[in-house]
Amino acid sequence: MAYKITEDCVSCGTCADECPVEAISEGDDRYVIDAEKCTDCGSCAEVCPTEAIVEGK
Repeated sequence: MAYKITEDCVSCGTCADECPVEAISEGDDRYVIDAEKCTDCGSCAEVCPTEAIVEGK
């Protein structure tokens, strides 16, 4: 199950820099995670300063 970025995202880009498979990109109002590329490693969630990244459902 891919991770998701919530409305708490402040578009700092920390998660995109941390993602080993480049599954995170800048969206219209916040960063987004490509579920097809996400390997569920959790690296992005660990570094998010606003805890805006959660496990998907």
